[in-house]
Amino acid sequence: MSFETLRALADRAAIFTALRQDQLATATGSLGEHRWDVDLAAGTFTFASNDDPATTIDAIPHLLTSIAPGPRSLVWSWALPQGDRTGVTDELRAYGEQHGIPELTQGEVPFPDDAADGIDDWIAEIAHVIGGAAVEITGRSPYYSAPFGGGSRAVLLLDAPLPPLTVAAALAALPRVLTELAPTDPRSSVWDLARLAGWRLAWLDDEFSAAEVSDTTGAATFRFDQYARISGISGALGGA
Repeated sequence: MSFETLRALADRAAIFTALRQDQLATATGSLGEHRWDVDLAAGTFTFASNDDPATTIDAIPHLLTSIAPGPRSLVWSWALPQGDRTGVTDELRAYGEQHGIPELTQGEVPFPDDAADGIDDWIAEIAHVIGGAAVEITGRSPYYSAPFGGGSRAVLLLDAPLPPLTVAAALAALPRVLTELAPTDPRSSVWDLARLAGWRLAWLDDEFSAAEVSDTTGAATFRFDQYARISGISGALGGA
C-alpha cells in the first residue's frame, strides 16, 4: 500500500490540523515538562506536569491505529481486541468503503516496500498522515502520536479541552504555523480550514485568487499567487 490517498486527505486538512496541533502544543506547554498516560478501558488520556502531577489536561481518547516495525504493519483499532469502541474508526472504515480506499478497510495494512530505509522516521511520518486524514474525515481534532516502545506508535484522536479555533486565534498563529507547511493545494486547504472550523468563506473574484474567511471574532483574507500558493494574509478583528 502506498498510503497516497491518506496523504491527500491529510494534505487537504493540513492548515486546520496544524492550527489545532498548535493549540494542543500550547496547552501542554503550559504544564512545563510533562508526561502522558492513557487508559483505553476507562476512556481517559491525561497529560500531567512532572513538577506538579495534580496539574493535568484530561481528554477522551479515540485510538485510531497501532503502527509497529516488527510486523511492518499498522492495525486499525476496530481490528484490535483492546481497540477503541467509541465508533470513530468505524467512521474511517465506512469512508474507505464509500470511496474505495483499501488502506481504510483492511484491518491490518502492510508497510510499503520503500519504508525499509529509515523505518523509525517513516513510522513517525505516517502517524501524522493518519492523524491528519482522520481529522479530515471525522472533523475531530487534535490527534496525538504516542510512542510506546520498540519504535511502535499509537495514533489517537483526542476530545481535549481546547477552545474552538477562531479566525482571531488563527490569525495570531498562522505566521508561525505556515512556515512549517507546504500543502499541495493551498486553496483547497484554506477552503477546508473554513469547513472544519465552521467559518464562513467567500471567494473574492472569479479567478479564485483571494478568499475571505470570517466568524464572530473577525475576518481574514488569503491571497494566492499565479501558482495557487498563499502570497499574503490580512485580517480585521472584532467581528465580521
